[in-house]
Amino acid sequence: MDWRDVVDELDAGVERIARTLEGLADDALRGASALPGWSRGHVATHIARNADSLWNLLKGARTGTEIPQYPSLERRNADVAAGAGRGRDELVADVRATQARFSEQARSLPGSAWNAPVRAMTGWPHPAWYTVFRRWNEVEAHHVDLAAGYGPADWPEPYVRWSAAATLADMAALPKDALGEVAGLRITATDSGETAELGWTPGGPEASGSARALLGWLSGRSDGAGVHLRPDGPLPVPPPWPHEPSGFPEESGF
Repeated sequence: MDWRDVVDELDAGVERIARTLEGLADDALRGASALPGWSRGHVATHIARNADSLWNLLKGARTGTEIPQYPSLERRNADVAAGAGRGRDELVADVRATQARFSEQARSLPGSAWNAPVRAMTGWPHPAWYTVFRRWNEVEAHHVDLAAGYGPADWPEPYVRWSAAATLADMAALPKDALGEVAGLRITATDSGETAELGWTPGGPEASGSARALLGWLSGRSDGAGVHLRPDGPLPVPPPWPHEPSGFPEESGF
């Protein structure tokens, strides 16, 4: 997908998050999310602070001055903790305002800046345009993490098509020691035909399912419902997601 279309998808996705939050009472926002140790308020605050952090990368691309995504992991965690206890209206306003700020930065970024190199918090580089795709994973996955009725079945089809394909490609490029329990597996999306062979050899184990089912499992947002393993047995635990991207078009210079 073109990054411009993704920005529109982000705005719609964050508005869905805002409506989910508006349907929760303050005490529900203090309740447990799907992420260990985090309340729903933590997740909502992280969604907002992530928008700010990725805004930093676009600002760096615009100015030609490297700006870190976050000052540090410790600062990121402290900011999330500091905002987690706010009331519903303040959380909703923060989520909406930070997305609007991110979108404005993205839409107004000069074309010459979109291939500028920026760097993820963990250190790997990517062109500035990939920032909007990173944000897409954050928005859709963390909406599920709110544990408030939104799940992989609700993900928009354009998101599923992009993220499932990217996840399979990126996993196939991971070193063997990063694959964990899925090493030796072949994974196939039955609807798109896309496949990742993770050290697989003929006769080895295979997992298959729709792109949506695979993405839910591989992202850790489902228990693997709709994914079938041959030979029969429990599904392996996938490695932490999302993964470093496996590559970019040649014109990106990466």
